[in-house]
Amino acid sequence: MLDNFQQKLRREAQLWRDEGLISSSQYQDLAERYRFNNLEAAARDRFMMMVISIGSILLCLGVITFVAANWQAWSREVKFILMMSLFLSTTITGFYTWIPTKQNNKEGNKQQQSRRILGEGLLILSAFILGANIVLMAQIFNINGSTAELFFAWGVGVLVMAYSLCLNSLGTMAIILIQIGYWTGRGDLLFTSSDWNWVRLAVRHMPLLSWLLFVPLAYFCRSRWIFTLAALVFAGTLQLNLNPLPLLNFSNMAPWVASFALALPPALFWSYDDLLFPTINYRLFQPLARNLALIFFGLVFYALSFRWQWVAPTFNSFMPTTRNNLFMSLPIIDLGILSGLALLQWLSLLRLRNNPPRREAIFTTAVITTFVAFIIITPFWHLAITRLDELGSFIFNVLLAFLATGLIREGLKLNDRRAFWGGMLLLTLQIISRVLEYNTDLLFQSLVFVLCGSALISAGLWFERRTVVRNS
Repeated sequence: MLDNFQQKLRREAQLWRDEGLISSSQYQDLAERYRFNNLEAAARDRFMMMVISIGSILLCLGVITFVAANWQAWSREVKFILMMSLFLSTTITGFYTWIPTKQNNKEGNKQQQSRRILGEGLLILSAFILGANIVLMAQIFNINGSTAELFFAWGVGVLVMAYSLCLNSLGTMAIILIQIGYWTGRGDLLFTSSDWNWVRLAVRHMPLLSWLLFVPLAYFCRSRWIFTLAALVFAGTLQLNLNPLPLLNFSNMAPWVASFALALPPALFWSYDDLLFPTINYRLFQPLARNLALIFFGLVFYALSFRWQWVAPTFNSFMPTTRNNLFMSLPIIDLGILSGLALLQWLSLLRLRNNPPRREAIFTTAVITTFVAFIIITPFWHLAITRLDELGSFIFNVLLAFLATGLIREGLKLNDRRAFWGGMLLLTLQIISRVLEYNTDLLFQSLVFVLCGSALISAGLWFERRTVVRNS
């Protein structure tokens, strides 16, 4: 886009010079300021990169064809040396192509940017070659393993590369590979009855592993995307492993497990503080973690606002009874460690500072604490003491409405579009869900849809007009 702007500006400047609108010295000033002389060099570099890329693809195809033609005739040692040489050569070439541009990134010229992209691409290619090496080495040396073991081993290898190079792309690739291994291993865990091994332990402890492995990686790479992925993996795998909904699924479990499964992610996200790490002296991910906490609060309140979550019939656990206690006791370790971490974070959050906290911060902390308390106490009361049924649904409908109105209020106060529209959409979703849940008349449903749509349009126009007036 910048090159296109420079090219258009050069054509226009030449036309202005020819028409006498600007002098030759003014044209020269524009040429020096916008680097017209570099356009030809940039075009030449792009052409060379294109030629090198096409040639590299053809070279790789030729090597692959040659290997495929002679693969069966080679010995295991030759195959091993060949594959390892390919992996090491690609990794070393990519590293030495990428590292100078990383060190001199402030110069920001196009040639260095092209080299950086090429080097990162080679490193990503080496990560894929690593997976192919794992598969081929297993075949060569007759190592029997499951698909989950393959993806876990591949993901751990790419994770080591991501930690070493601090590359966002490799970190994201590692998380995706490990999640593929998790889902594959989870399927094996449900439908097979083999003995426990490290893959099954990794699957059961994925919430804890995701927090311990991926969150530090986000600091190494300074990547909000990796932190977000780590948080989503942690929260998602915790819910999948404990399966807290509907609540009456936990008839054969300790009644507090469902409460902690639902309350732990938002409590951990809201109390998260970067400064708890001994080598971190800046808050890089705390605002993002708090936004994730609000999103999870909304999801939990919305899920528990349905009546069928509280009155659904009891289901048996999805695991065989002979292994149920062992299978379901392992996540308790994760709950214990992560709950201890959340407790330490909350103690740090509530600790008195030298400067007294503002009234708004005290009120917000009190509201969030109330949210967490309701998530913990209400399901526990329902499962351990007496059934709440409609009362439980009513409580979380009130909490959902309170959260939505609080977001709208915060959005109006700070002119924050995300908070305002998040609250509006959450409130609209609650109204529509209740109307559909209780099988109301079609005419009444039509009226509700019309009113909600009109309210959203009116609120959006009013908010944008208000924002323009305040900014002016």
